[in-house]
Amino acid sequence: MQNSDLDKSLSEVHGQVNPAGKNGKWKKIFAFFGPAYLVSVGYMDPGNWATDLAGGSQFGYSLIWVLLMSNMMALLLQSLSARLGIVQGRDLAQCSREMYPTSVNFVLYILAEIAIAACDLAEVLGMAIGLNLLFGLPLIWGVIISLLDTILLLYLQKLGMRKLEAFIISLVAIIGGCFLAEMIFARPDLGEVVKGFVPSLPGNGALFIAIGIIGATVMPHNLYLHSALVQTRKIGRDDASIKKAIRLNNFDSAIALNLAFFVNSAILILAGAVFYTAGYHNVASLQDAHKMLAPLLGSSVAPVLFAVALIAAGQSSTITGTLAGQIIMEGYLRLRINPVVRRLLTRLLAIVPAVVVLLVAGDGMIDQMLIFSQVLLSMQLAFAVIPLIHFVSDRKKMGNFTISPLTKLGAWVIAAIIVVLNLKLFLDSVAGWMGATNQIWVKVIVVCFVAFIAIVLLVTIIYPFIVRRREANINVHKNIAITMNVPVKPFKHIALALDFGENDQKVLQYGMQLGNKEAHFVLIHIVESASARLMGSEANDYETRKDQTNLDIYGDMLQKEGYKAKGILGYKNRAQEIARIVKEQNCDLLIIGSHGHNTAKDLLYGETINTVRHLVKIPVFIAR
Repeated sequence: MQNSDLDKSLSEVHGQVNPAGKNGKWKKIFAFFGPAYLVSVGYMDPGNWATDLAGGSQFGYSLIWVLLMSNMMALLLQSLSARLGIVQGRDLAQCSREMYPTSVNFVLYILAEIAIAACDLAEVLGMAIGLNLLFGLPLIWGVIISLLDTILLLYLQKLGMRKLEAFIISLVAIIGGCFLAEMIFARPDLGEVVKGFVPSLPGNGALFIAIGIIGATVMPHNLYLHSALVQTRKIGRDDASIKKAIRLNNFDSAIALNLAFFVNSAILILAGAVFYTAGYHNVASLQDAHKMLAPLLGSSVAPVLFAVALIAAGQSSTITGTLAGQIIMEGYLRLRINPVVRRLLTRLLAIVPAVVVLLVAGDGMIDQMLIFSQVLLSMQLAFAVIPLIHFVSDRKKMGNFTISPLTKLGAWVIAAIIVVLNLKLFLDSVAGWMGATNQIWVKVIVVCFVAFIAIVLLVTIIYPFIVRRREANINVHKNIAITMNVPVKPFKHIALALDFGENDQKVLQYGMQLGNKEAHFVLIHIVESASARLMGSEANDYETRKDQTNLDIYGDMLQKEGYKAKGILGYKNRAQEIARIVKEQNCDLLIIGSHGHNTAKDLLYGETINTVRHLVKIPVFIAR
């Protein structure tokens, strides 16, 4: 089934890249490569750096195996996300909207937006720290300056998807190049590095650091993002084309996520080679790491490379985070707003708390804010991973591309590990917050919030199983007696909902087609001026008078064609007023226009139609 433009994920770039239009085999193949690189930057954003630095400084190279395991988990989940987008042509947010009840979807949307804000907070802080380390710019100014990248993102989007991907890949290359140079300066013991791939937990604090590394690896917004980005490629809908797209996107994911693994490993190895071997076992802040690199490595270039990589990581992550925000808003709410507004809104949700904390508590709280952002991300992860596994396991929707039982088992095991570890991180943080206060009402609110999250998590897990069981059990229909010899009664009173726009042409045309010369037309228009909303039918402002004039003009036009017509104005609530007039005039058919807006009006008019059809008990014809 073909989706309308409103239902297409990232509609402005949907199907923009056409691999079939490329000349040559390799160009066709490389046309599929790109989406995973935008996803990979989420795995090397500033929020991950603290856990990598802590792991390397405390335990040397011993926890590299945790990074490898995390990367393998991420690779499977991202491949499932790509599969969902390719096969269903829907992103994760859209599928969630179609599966779960409205109330659950609203909670999932709010949690996803919190995750975006938390991720953006880490990226804003990373950018600010990088600018501070490189140029000595105060952190608060660095945070404010990060607003300017709104212009950069809009410019890149205007250039097209491939240019945006090329920019992100360039930033990833800068990050990788910086840490490759750092490795040359640090000269780690490669034999000891290899031993780090053998699973072990040296010391009491290793498990906590390992949980932090795994918890910070898989980002929830990346699962939404990947399922949408793969749809920027135009592919055939036959099985062979879909299978090829899945295979090539899996290659893309493997290459991109292994680059992210290299960066995270490089940070941990750098911390192990420089700080651990020198006896500095408590280096976890980005500022401390930058400060100590020069004296320990004997090179002034090393801290510069560290700062440059940090800025590149923050900039690349914030661009992809904004795209994820757009996908989540459009997917859950079917609401599109101006890209500038969306970008500023996302950025302000991160900047405002950062500026407030910096003004009140000073620069010393920067690391706590980074930790807090990761806790918020961990809280939301389960609500992205679990629906994803449900959707790619649904044979009715995925057909021949439903994941195998073995893959499904692996996915659920990974989900269980990630969810349990992230829940532990979240609950430990909550316990810390509760221990820091003696206010009973604060503790009650926290307990209620945790209970609410637990209930939503259970619904997220169980509801798809219930829905599928219901569908499976509905195999037998009741015997229905249908009588075809039914006299056709023409519509006598037809209500036409008008807005004095270009859609009225269709409404009037359909009205004349569905009614004969004996039909009586009731022309309805709802006045939306401030006076009309306040005073109702007592309003006598210019807009009310003008609307009445327009109704009279429409009525005269119909009467000249031999039809009976009268106009009635409604006030205040659009849907309720249309329903009221329809009932009072005993109308037996309502014709209402459907708007093709791509802005907030789309939600507004769509809600009007949905509400009206539930308020009236007559047929509702939607003129398109």
